[in-house]
Amino acid sequence: MDDLQLKIALSIIPKVGPRLVRRLVSYVGGIEAVFKESKRSFEKIPGIGGGKASLIDGTELLRIAEKEVDYVQKEGIIPLFYLDKGYPVRLRECEDAPVIIYIKGKVDFNVSKVISIVGTRSASEYGRACTEEIVSYLADNYPGLVVVSGLAYGIDITAHKAALKNKLPTIAVLGHGFDYIYPSLHTQYAKKIMNQGALVTEFQGERKPDPGNFVSRNRIIAGLADATIIIESAKKGGALITADIANSYNRDVFAVPGRGTDTFSEGCNNLIKTNKAALVKNGADIEYAMGWFREKMKPQSIQKSLFVELNPDERKILEFLKTNGDAALDEICISLEMPVATVSTCLLTLEFNGLVRPLPGRYFTRV
Repeated sequence: MDDLQLKIALSIIPKVGPRLVRRLVSYVGGIEAVFKESKRSFEKIPGIGGGKASLIDGTELLRIAEKEVDYVQKEGIIPLFYLDKGYPVRLRECEDAPVIIYIKGKVDFNVSKVISIVGTRSASEYGRACTEEIVSYLADNYPGLVVVSGLAYGIDITAHKAALKNKLPTIAVLGHGFDYIYPSLHTQYAKKIMNQGALVTEFQGERKPDPGNFVSRNRIIAGLADATIIIESAKKGGALITADIANSYNRDVFAVPGRGTDTFSEGCNNLIKTNKAALVKNGADIEYAMGWFREKMKPQSIQKSLFVELNPDERKILEFLKTNGDAALDEICISLEMPVATVSTCLLTLEFNGLVRPLPGRYFTRV
């Protein structure tokens, strides 16, 4: 059986969400094993039981998945399974992250700085101006930063447009499959985003833009980023759901305040009032709150690194990262056959000397 077909089949098991899929794979010992085990075996897995075990119909799931494989290949879509090396490391940290995501475009999900910007669909001039200032300031100071949003009306599309204007890569997370662009009015921007970033979804190609999908996609918006910024939100709305999810992931959440009489500032003001978000007014506030300003104060260590004396283990690790690119701690240990304690100590020394930089998900990159 095709590996991608198996992965897609796993992701569409009815009533079995991402957490349970991971449990299934872990219990049976692999992806293919899920479709070879008996239903009686599944019933013993916590959270599955007889009812859900009966829904794991390998024949039907694999038939649907085969059709999706053809679609993905025809449309030039990049599928990433949660165990794949290219899967976004920040998103992988989230226990309810999608089993598989589909990508159109090209973007580095694992750059050092990623922010999500969301808000009301009925953005005011004030909200749009705040969004544009924040993106412009961060683009001037951190040109590699990635902006994530949801392609919706209002604040979302303002954030994408600001990123495009300022030459920043941007990611639009969709609440439907790639057969659709919602709202259709933003098709022109979706095309531009694919050339300067990526469209991302967890849904198969034919999945329509149903309301429930957009609540689900909010966790991807929050999970891809270091911080989520709420710019204008009413008392209730999708942006507040995204803020709650980001808080549950222990990610930073910021909100731009507004006047007490403004309907679409009520949600932001309440987030700040209840300590669910830190108050920010502009890009400089975000820079300070995230601690990024310290980078400007650090002396450049590139020349110094030329004269650093490394022990044999440190040299091995540095050479490994040079050859293989970003790598997880466990991957380094296994590949170099070195104990975790030794690798951890070496990486810390290399970081102090400005030769490596830690990334989310216990990954490391060579500077």
